[in-house]
Amino acid sequence: MADVIAANHNLILVMPRLGIPLGFGEQSVQEVCDHYKMPVDFVLLIFNVYTFDDYNPDDNILNQTSLQHLVPYLMTSHQYYVNERLPHIERHLIRVAQHAGERYGTILKTFFSDYEKEVLEHFAAEEHEVFPYLHQLLAGNRDDRMVVAHFVDHHADLVDKLTDLTQIVYKYLPGETMTEELNELVFGILQLSSDLQKHAKLEEKVLMPYIMQLERSLT
Repeated sequence: MADVIAANHNLILVMPRLGIPLGFGEQSVQEVCDHYKMPVDFVLLIFNVYTFDDYNPDDNILNQTSLQHLVPYLMTSHQYYVNERLPHIERHLIRVAQHAGERYGTILKTFFSDYEKEVLEHFAAEEHEVFPYLHQLLAGNRDDRMVVAHFVDHHADLVDKLTDLTQIVYKYLPGETMTEELNELVFGILQLSSDLQKHAKLEEKVLMPYIMQLERSLT
């Protein structure tokens, strides 16, 4: 397991969401997963999504993977973004805004406030509609009125707006703005953007096909 984490240090941020803390010594991936009662096939699926940009699990892989932990993982990721990543960015953004002058400071705070609201609304919609629908399908009940695809379509917009935020920082903030805080802000935004892209891919390439498989089985 240590070698896997060393090959992609971003997995350090993923491990707590899987319920696996650091400190696993020389144990193999299988041994660590067994210890924390996580299906190794699911953990490897998550690792692959977060490591390889061109990784697209096909139906055979999905059929052979234990996906009962998928929704809990996605829910935990939502909590991670809301309770850790967004507040981290906000703290540095407010400090930068205080030194950027009234005009640019207001732009920064307003843009981020609107973005945060949009993220919360998107997560709430998934948690109150998409995830319960998956449980409904697993119980053998299909609802033809439910259209899940439009939730996925919104992912690109959430990532694009983070890019817009970095462009505001790059292009318009005065050069004398606090360098250390600015760097923390930019790297925080970039880290969130990268993680959200992987999160979106997991929903698009795993959650959506899984739901579609279940819907087909109930026709």
